Amino acid sequence: MPDSTTADPVAFPGAGGITLAADRWDPPSGTPSNGTVLLLHGGGQTRHSWRTTGRALAGAGWSTYALDARGHGDSGWAADGDYSMDALVADLRAVVTALDVQPVLVGASLGGSTALLAEGEGCGLARGIVLVDVTPRIEPEGVAEIMAFMRSGLGGFASLEDAADAVAAYNPHRPRPASTDGLRKNLRLREGRWYWHWDPRFVDGRDEPSRERPDDEHRSRRAREAARRISVPTLLVRGVRSRVVSEASAAELRALIPHSEQIDVSGAGHMVAGDDNDVFSGGLRRFLEERVAALPSALRH
Repeated sequence: MPDSTTADPVAFPGAGGITLAADRWDPPSGTPSNGTVLLLHGGGQTRHSWRTTGRALAGAGWSTYALDARGHGDSGWAADGDYSMDALVADLRAVVTALDVQPVLVGASLGGSTALLAEGEGCGLARGIVLVDVTPRIEPEGVAEIMAFMRSGLGGFASLEDAADAVAAYNPHRPRPASTDGLRKNLRLREGRWYWHWDPRFVDGRDEPSRERPDDEHRSRRAREAARRISVPTLLVRGVRSRVVSEASAAELRALIPHSEQIDVSGAGHMVAGDDNDVFSGGLRRFLEERVAALPSALRH
């Protein structure tokens, strides 16, 4: 019998033969299905950042998947080190093809950029889009802080407590968990040190001239053009404390997608779902129920 509190591991084929890991939550037995939601994490995160959201959405009648991006979590690492937006978009399209249904795409940061480009450059992929603290224009200072945090851990940590110290320094406004057990899913123990659960080339390659950096002008222009073509229901969830998405950035998105909606989460920074999951999940569920649930979910043949 399906249980919305329990995630089942699944795998999807990505682009170029890579295998992508995911978790699936099914609605409780007897609950009418509203459709499918696909959760996409941010750079350096894993699918486990969506655990609470996945359970909540499944309990509300949504078949929910949380995907590990290539090079992250339990998904395969790119043999050629390709973690470009083109590669991530190609992976997303492959996953939606395998689902054979139009999902609602909920993407945080890098996952949101991937969803925006995938739908805007190939309309008809999604039934709706939720962008979690990401817009075509992102603030370079905030992005620099994220990249500095990610690079600071490339040498690994001597203990889980050291990793927790690094997270606490990066997110000083978030209460520190009493236990480090939750970090285990995001770290690998190798030769006596704990390493983040992603391919180091994910950040190393961002300095190569051939790669698209998250804060460069080409990325912004491409995202703006994609946003102008978005016609499905769209929600921006912005952390008021975010240093990545400013109110000016949010206003630009609303101009690019006039039918879009916005929720501001006052106690949250860039990691909105983790900072205030109750507010985030509640706003997300209202958007899905009011703007998306009544729309048909087309099969993708």
